[in-house]
Amino acid sequence: MSNRDLLIEIGTEELPPKALLPLSGAFRDEFAAQLKKATLEHGAIEVFATPRRLALLIHDLPERQADRTIEKLGPALQAAFAADGAPSKAAEGFARSCGVSVAELQQKQDGKVTKLVHVSLQAGDATANLIPTMVKDALAALPIPKRMRWGSTRDEFVRPVHWVVLLFGTEVIRATIMGVTTGAETRGHRFHHPENILVNAPELYPFLLRDEGKVIASFAERREEVRKQVMEQAQKLGAQAVIEEALLDEVTSLVEWPVALTGRFDEAFLSVPQEALISAMKGHQKCFHLLNASNSILPYFITLSNLASLDPAQVIAGNEKVIRPRLADAAFFYSQDKKQTLASRTEKLKTVVFQQELGTVYEKSQRVKSLALHIATQLQTDNTLVARAAELGKCDLMSNMVYEFAELQGIMGYHYALHDGEPVEVALALNEQYMPRFAGDELPGTKTGMVLALAERLDTITGMFGIGQPPTGSKDPFALRRAALGVLRIIIERQLPLNLTSCVEAAVANFPKVKNAAELKNTVLDFIFERLRALYADKGVSTDVFMAVDAVRPTSPLLFDARINAVSYFAKLPAAQALAAANKRVSNILQKSEQTNIGNVDGGLLQEPAEKALASSLQEVLAQVEPLLAMHRYTEALAAMASLQVHVDAFFEQVMVNAEDAGLRLNRLALLNSLRQLFLRVADISLLQNV
Repeated sequence: MSNRDLLIEIGTEELPPKALLPLSGAFRDEFAAQLKKATLEHGAIEVFATPRRLALLIHDLPERQADRTIEKLGPALQAAFAADGAPSKAAEGFARSCGVSVAELQQKQDGKVTKLVHVSLQAGDATANLIPTMVKDALAALPIPKRMRWGSTRDEFVRPVHWVVLLFGTEVIRATIMGVTTGAETRGHRFHHPENILVNAPELYPFLLRDEGKVIASFAERREEVRKQVMEQAQKLGAQAVIEEALLDEVTSLVEWPVALTGRFDEAFLSVPQEALISAMKGHQKCFHLLNASNSILPYFITLSNLASLDPAQVIAGNEKVIRPRLADAAFFYSQDKKQTLASRTEKLKTVVFQQELGTVYEKSQRVKSLALHIATQLQTDNTLVARAAELGKCDLMSNMVYEFAELQGIMGYHYALHDGEPVEVALALNEQYMPRFAGDELPGTKTGMVLALAERLDTITGMFGIGQPPTGSKDPFALRRAALGVLRIIIERQLPLNLTSCVEAAVANFPKVKNAAELKNTVLDFIFERLRALYADKGVSTDVFMAVDAVRPTSPLLFDARINAVSYFAKLPAAQALAAANKRVSNILQKSEQTNIGNVDGGLLQEPAEKALASSLQEVLAQVEPLLAMHRYTEALAAMASLQVHVDAFFEQVMVNAEDAGLRLNRLALLNSLRQLFLRVADISLLQNV
């Protein structure tokens, strides 16, 4: 059977730029799933995506499905034939349903029963017959939140479809998809080459589009072309272009034939905080900004045109004309905002609802202030700075600049606070309260910023759980999972000796209407600590190590982290497997004993040499690890406990725990309980499995 390449192209009106890349990936995945369902093996799948097309090039697709052997089981032999060997009605009916005689049926062992079976060969269908339906099913499965209809057709897609290419080798597969008759003609650039382009073979598709159509069909290739051109434009000015990947993807989704051009704006705008200028250029005009050697913004921008103009200067002038009002707006907002202090905006916070059941932003600020002071006391941070930062924390939300550029919240708070003469640490905290903004983002650098960031997140998490609105599997509108990860990262990576249980209790206390405060506290703590599982999984920590530490649930994430590191080290020691098994055995023995008050070990009741040796070594190890545990040096403590293995093994080999004498039995249980409690001061190592 020979193979061919298959080209699928869906030509549309301009697709939403932020959806282009996800849609192209989903199209590939959905069509690959269709191929798998049809049992069609294939080679690599190339993906192409531009503003006006989604396309796939599937290599080495067979012309037909492979033939399949179909087995249909019938009745058991006992039910299929009478004692004299005559076929029963069940056997005859089964044969009839298969279109054969009973004599043509075969026998097959099905478990312990032998049954009649009909074996037939099903010829594979021609691939060309299957492809149209597969394409339709793949398109229907794409994650499109809102589909459009156009013309008189009832077909729906993200944008109207104008042409469809379905080319299998040199054969055009005739079908109607999205109301369009398929063919072998694609379309070039809307302006450079609006004419149709005949595709003679699938593998020629990207080259024909590039050479004749002035379209770079590959998203990845086009993205790198954009990056290269932007960097070249920056180098001409001796500057550094800031290329954020999200903006690069969006710009790549807007052009088919990228041409980078550099524009300039009035240096007077440089008096505006550069973050505001960047937001105006990036958010509204999709431009890249430039920095000098000191990381200060330069009065230039790089924009991407979707065509090679005969007069680039006119294109640049047009972009400069468009960007000037946006920068003027930013300058005006900044000028107006400085006429009022941040503190003077506090009253306005009472008019903005944070969440219907959780009150206004002002009420949230008051809760955050209370919680921040509680945290500051634990960390011995300047309460005056923390209180001031919490009072001003949300005031920049009432500024013109943040109203226009929401992504500048916190950043403008920092600039306005400095302008108002607030302490530098307070100003920094107003921005740092939002850190980390995303996975991998930098953390707050000041103690005040750390405290405010923790209080802000803990208040939101507690409040949303308190009103019964936790995140679901698909929805997390208040980003509670990200908030919990932020709390953990700040505490662990900034090495903050913070009692999280105490902090959550203080957060719950700020919601007096909560019916069951203890239950809410435990729910919030479970939610936050559960985020640690993913955090450590990303670092390669095994699940059983996490479970061993989580079983004793330290009150501080910092101590949780120290124990994770200790147990990870312990799990690699030669004694780990035996001691983990021994701890599990001890746990089972203690549970089965049903003794509620075991008490302490009585040295006078120790009889066997092995139990005396274990008791003695326990005392020695305990004396050794007590100061280590007090200093939270858990790795060294577990290393010392590992020396108990020899004595533990000897005890179980030579001592009968369930002695007939009740006093001896209880004393030996007390000895094992002492062993168990010693390890539990670090983690429950009985849960270690992969050691």
